[in-house]
Amino acid sequence: MQKYNVKKLGHLRLVFASLLLVFTLCYPGHNYFQTLVLTKGPIIAYAPPSPSFSLYPKNDQTTVPYVSSRAVLIKDISSKTDIYAKNADVIMMPASITKLMTAVVALDHWHDLNVAIVVKNEDRAIGQTIDLVKGESITLQNLLYGLLIHSGNDAALTVAENFPGGYDAFVAAMNQKAQSLHMTNTTFKNPSGVEQLGHMTTARDIATLAIYAMQNPEIARIVSIKRIIATDVTGQIIHDLETTNELLGVVSGLKGIKTGWTSGAGECLVSYIERDSHKIIIVVLGSQSRFGDTIKLVQWTFDHHDWITPIL
Repeated sequence: MQKYNVKKLGHLRLVFASLLLVFTLCYPGHNYFQTLVLTKGPIIAYAPPSPSFSLYPKNDQTTVPYVSSRAVLIKDISSKTDIYAKNADVIMMPASITKLMTAVVALDHWHDLNVAIVVKNEDRAIGQTIDLVKGESITLQNLLYGLLIHSGNDAALTVAENFPGGYDAFVAAMNQKAQSLHMTNTTFKNPSGVEQLGHMTTARDIATLAIYAMQNPEIARIVSIKRIIATDVTGQIIHDLETTNELLGVVSGLKGIKTGWTSGAGECLVSYIERDSHKIIIVVLGSQSRFGDTIKLVQWTFDHHDWITPIL
């Protein structure tokens, strides 16, 4: 009986406390919320920002022409739209398109284009060269001419061997840069693009690299040059450099950028074209006719696409 009375007393206390709380809150003049006075503040006008859109390319239903390339990517730079993709994420060899990354890493490290770099082992370079002479001192700018215009493997080797930490450190820096650009399917094993196990990329990653590289004014300038004379610092050793890109000066609006070829990779080409303020990148890998394929793709892109405002 005593336990029951204690329990009952507890319930009564709880009911009393609840009634007291309700009375306090509801009694006129004693509740903070009842006495709170709201005053009109300043009226602030707010206009949401108008959305801005990049024009995007719309096809007129004309089918893309046949090309021999095993992988193709056409990308509209402004809208980041894939205009056409064929095996764009398939792992393939990039050949000398690799040298775009070599130039990017070199310019990340050396900010002075007139810095003199000594040729150490030109005899180790295989494939395409610009005939560097062992021991010659040549500026970074002239090495970049040899690298990007004439696709000299000896120029790529010289850049890598003079990097802090040497050749291996340079290749590591190439891969670090690739990761920072989210080129997730790319691994570089050398700075020139010669065939080597594991030296692989995709058309999509190449497009990413090309768009980034063309933002560098020096690279954009060099890849648009058809022919130039480069010398060592004394002016005595001459390198007559002619572009490997047969489309320069032939295709309207084409401003570069890089060729590549090995027997395993086939013909490769990444191109930057600008017409009527529309900028596109075209990548062809594993082609039997890189220049012919690219011409077809350029014509199809600009003849059969209109750049329109997206409709929400």
